[in-house]
Order: sequence, then structure tokens, then C-alpha cells
Amino acid sequence: MGNLHSAAMIFKALCINNMDYILSLGQKARKVKREIATASANCKNAALQAMAAALTENTDQIIAANRIDLDNAAANGMSAAMQDRLRLDDKRIATMASGVMEIVDLDDPVGRIDCGFLRPNGLRICKTRVPLGVIGIIFESRPNVTVDAAALCLKAGNAVILRGGKEAFHSNQCLTAIMREAIAKSGLSADIIQLVEDTSRESANAMMKLNGYLDVLIPRGGQGLIQAVVKNATVPVIETGVGNCHIYVDEFADMEMAVRIVFNAKTSRPSVCNAVESVLIHKNIAEKFLPLMKAKLDEKNVTLYGCDKTAALLGSSILPADEELYGTEFLDYTMTVKVVDSMEEAISHIERFGTQHSEAIITNNLQNAEYFTANIDAAAVYVNASTRFTDGGEFGFGAEIGISTQKLHARGPMGLNELTTIKYIINGNGQIRE
Repeated sequence: MGNLHSAAMIFKALCINNMDYILSLGQKARKVKREIATASANCKNAALQAMAAALTENTDQIIAANRIDLDNAAANGMSAAMQDRLRLDDKRIATMASGVMEIVDLDDPVGRIDCGFLRPNGLRICKTRVPLGVIGIIFESRPNVTVDAAALCLKAGNAVILRGGKEAFHSNQCLTAIMREAIAKSGLSADIIQLVEDTSRESANAMMKLNGYLDVLIPRGGQGLIQAVVKNATVPVIETGVGNCHIYVDEFADMEMAVRIVFNAKTSRPSVCNAVESVLIHKNIAEKFLPLMKAKLDEKNVTLYGCDKTAALLGSSILPADEELYGTEFLDYTMTVKVVDSMEEAISHIERFGTQHSEAIITNNLQNAEYFTANIDAAAVYVNASTRFTDGGEFGFGAEIGISTQKLHARGPMGLNELTTIKYIINGNGQIRE
């Protein structure tokens, strides 16, 4: 009994220490949030340019830190697809730096007037874009998120507290130190960007309760992480999406195009949320299309789980699919396949198992395309294109903070505009309300 009591006391002490640590980060962020909120576009752009240059100049240092994380990942049995998600190399670091420079080139949303109007009493009302304030971001094993999130938050006039997963700890620590030093040299406070260096579950829980310091918390990762934040946070949350994405190959599809799109959407980077996880094929073309699709996917050794009709057409290499598998975000070289009798059946399947992230139809029939886009409830709906385009950079937003699958405040790739809110500024000349 004494041992249990001691363990409970130690756990309580750890929770208090974690809360104190997270609180200290919140206090630092709150101190600097007015500084970054009122910084000029030129000042913020200079800081971003310094960050991009520093990332490039310190490529070897970043790769060395990332190598530690990769070695640990391999030792702990992380899948090859997830290791790819974690990996940084010269090209990916150059891409991160380039992404920061793309944000420099974007218009600053802060201070933009969305609309203005004059009331009959002479009041001039302007709906104006302002920063959210202090943003917390909890994410998993993609260190590029550290840079994307920091750069976007800074350009949108926000302070940010980043809490990455333990898998990418050394990478995130290195990247954050480089960015903090760069923005400090440019004249802004380093505390505009902070990293939670405690990767325990308790530190995440503490961030979820950081009322009065965090204006919004954004989880970016798998379903377990996102749901934990949504269910336990007392601060406002923007829910980013699990990506159980589908492609429906219509009976009027160009089959060569469909094969190319499915292959890209599944295999170009299977560990990301916009990769396709399930393909639905109209029964009228299944016999011709399925062998073509499988032959192409075999080039990457994609494991297929399918319905009875799929198995009958492709043979014993097709493993049996069930409802659990149809609802799974694999994030790997694995996919479910189903032959459907109609587009309506495809839409019903997506409505049941989809996550409102990204869905696609391949068809040359305009009426079917319009019906699909009108009836699919998702943040992004594609006609004759890969789901892999659901990305802030591909949409022209620069980087992204995540893909929102909710409907309040932000939906889809979240760029600069989604990291601001509105303030009504009203000018009068002595008006009083009667």
C-alpha cells in the first residue's frame, strides 16, 4: 500500500512540474504576443528570410540531429513509411527553406480589411484581420511541421508553442534553436517560437489546460492524438484531420488516367494524410480496370484488401476486407478496394467510412462529376486529380499548419488567413446610442 501511495505522490509531483514548465512557456509567449502582433510586414519578412538562410547554412547540423532520431526509430521498429515521414536530407531541408521564402512572398493578412460599411448613424465599421495570439501545436513525427508551423505563425503575427513527438525530438530541438537564433538576430524576440522539450504525455495534457495563455491549440497527427486533444482540452481547439481518403473510379473514367492517379495518390508518399486509402470501382469497368490498377500498384508491393467481387476478379492475392479495414487510415503501402454497383453506393460508402478530408472521382461524365462534388461532404473534393494535392503549398498558401476537417473557423489546408481572426474597428464622431 505504501508503494502505491509513493507512486501516486511521484506522479502528482511530475504533473505539477509539467504544468509549471508549460505555464512558464505560456507566460513567455504571452509577454511577446503583442510584439509580434504589431510587427510590420517588413520586420516579419526579415525574420523569415533569416530563418530560411539559417536552415540552409546549418543543413549538416540538422541532418546529424535527424540521424539520431532515425537510428532510434529503426531500433524501436518504426515502419519504413513512418521513418520516411521522419527523415530529413539535403533536398527536404532545402524544400523547407524554400517554403519559408514562399511565405515571405505572400501578402500579410494582418490589418487587411475584409469589408467595411457605413451605418445610417454615421459609424464607419471595418472588419479587420488580426492575429489569433498564442498558438499551441501538438504534432507527431514530421520535423518539417516544426518549420512550417513556426514560419506561418510568425508571418500571421502569432507567438507559437510547438510540442513535437519524442520520435523527432533531436530534429525538432535543432530546428527550433536555429530558428530562434535567426529571428533574434533579426531584432525580434526568440520567444515568439518556443519548443516544449518535455515529450511526456503529461506535458501534452498540460498544454491542453493552458487557459489564459493559449488562444488556440492545433493537434496534427494520427487519430489517437487528435481525439485525445479534442476530448481533453479546455482551450479552444482546431481539429485537423485523419485522412481516410477515397478515389471513386466511375464507369465513364479514362482508365489509364485513373491508374496513374491511384498510383500517385497511394505510393508517392503513403505516410501522409492526403494519401488515398481506399479505391471504389464501378462494376461496369471493374473487370478491365482492376488488373491494370493492380499491375501498377505491384511495382510498389502495395497490399490490397478487397471485397468478394475484387477477389473474384484478381484472385487469391487479394486479402479479405472488412468494416474495420474500410475505416482504417493505413499510412503505408496498404489499401482497400471495393467494387460498387453505382455512384450512389460509392457516395454512401465514403459517407460511412470517410473522414471528410479529401475525396476524388475519376470520370469523363460532367453530370456525374457535378453530382459527386455536390454530394460529398469533405474539405477537398477532386475531379480527375490526385488527393495528394490537399496541401497548403500546392494550394498556393505557402506552407500549411494542417488540414482542418471541421467546419468552424477553418476548413481544408490552413494557411496564413486561417491563423488570423477578425476585429471590428468602428470609427465615429460622437455618436451615442439612444
